[in-house]
Amino acid sequence: MNILFVLTSHDKLGNSGRKTGFWVEEFANPYYTLLDKGAKITIATPKGGAAPIDPSSDSPDAATADTVRFNNDADAQKNIAQTKTLSKINANDFDAVFYPGGHGPLWDLANDKTSISLIETFNNQDKPIAFVCHAPAALKQVKDSKGDALVKGKKVTGFTNSEEAAVQLTDVVPFLVEDMLQANGGEFSRKEDWAAYAVQDGNLITGQNPASSKLVAQKLLESLK
Repeated sequence: MNILFVLTSHDKLGNSGRKTGFWVEEFANPYYTLLDKGAKITIATPKGGAAPIDPSSDSPDAATADTVRFNNDADAQKNIAQTKTLSKINANDFDAVFYPGGHGPLWDLANDKTSISLIETFNNQDKPIAFVCHAPAALKQVKDSKGDALVKGKKVTGFTNSEEAAVQLTDVVPFLVEDMLQANGGEFSRKEDWAAYAVQDGNLITGQNPASSKLVAQKLLESLK
């Protein structure tokens, strides 16, 4: 199993003066879930080099067993500090792609032509494509082989409008994940705020929030068997 993880390079939370990036738990749980099953994982970002960590996800109240493991894992830390540049990645070298969330993807991956093309290639090859929390933002401009929005008519989930309101960032983000997925024709479903929830439609796997990262990883693993 060769799996590509695509992380954001964006570290500014709009004009709020606060920092963002990727959400540690959404990276760490799938990373170890897959790594422990023998997967070879490559990490890439639009800019290459160090991927920014959202400071809120690295706080004690956001800690999980997987984030603690990540913080004590020199190899994983090195991989995050030395990500590959997305433009140098070839989809043919991988069996699946996974996008962790955090708010960063709303600004860069949603509009990144290399990322868009990469997802389209994975999808056209019928390989698993998985996204959790804010990461479905990366699907905003992605098309299927017929030129329709990739999520059109597909069962999807992602960070909900009410969860965005709960973290008081509705007016900070460039768009709301739930609204975008529905505007693109996705059949959006959800559970209550912060509940673990993931859906799969063919090769497309999406998870609602940080608590859903394990479910997404398990569905991805199952798809590769």
